[in-house]
Amino acid sequence: MPVYHAPLLRIDPKETRRYAGLMKAKDFDEQRILDACEDALLLAQPRGVWELYDYDCETQTVQSAPPFTIEGKKIGAHLAGCDKVILLAATVGDDIEDMVTQRFEQGAYASSVLLDAAATTAVEQIADGMEKAIAPKMAAQGYGMRWRFSPGYGDWPLEQQPELIRTSRAESIGVHLSSSLMLVPRKSVTAIIGLYKIRADAEEQHSPQGCAACNKLDCPSRKVLRNH
Repeated sequence: MPVYHAPLLRIDPKETRRYAGLMKAKDFDEQRILDACEDALLLAQPRGVWELYDYDCETQTVQSAPPFTIEGKKIGAHLAGCDKVILLAATVGDDIEDMVTQRFEQGAYASSVLLDAAATTAVEQIADGMEKAIAPKMAAQGYGMRWRFSPGYGDWPLEQQPELIRTSRAESIGVHLSSSLMLVPRKSVTAIIGLYKIRADAEEQHSPQGCAACNKLDCPSRKVLRNH
């Protein structure tokens, strides 16, 4: 059960602006966004954990103990050709969420929203950092990595979230589920990463980013997709 404890040195203000829904608000005070990022940096408790499993892409089955079958055509297509998968979990802990709630209750609504957006940015950066740390380890074993895919993307149902909690060992870093299958702490991420054998005679074709596989076109967190 590899554990990820790399420090969070910076929170991206541009991504924070995007998660706050302020990309078109050109006159919004940038210092308020920077302050939110600084506050989140002080409050964050970055932690991550991951596990490696064999995977049967024909049946979409993760060979855990017990095994589980992944539901959904899009996630199945995304993992096509993979014979191993990584299940991961990452979180920034409870303190940020507690402060977001406190500021909202005190009527500091803008500050609350910005801190919430900075916390979302932070946990995504932790997950990104985990991918970057894992990639060379897998490459040394002859594997390339698909981008991470989480329950709720595309047609992968949230009802499978308990399996990700189990197989990633998320509870070892304090991440669990509410009765409505929401992650607790709320600023947490679970995901699967497909591993495919690197062929010496061909390069893996470019895969689209996560938003390209998701049918929620009205999502405020949706990234701008570009043609490649």
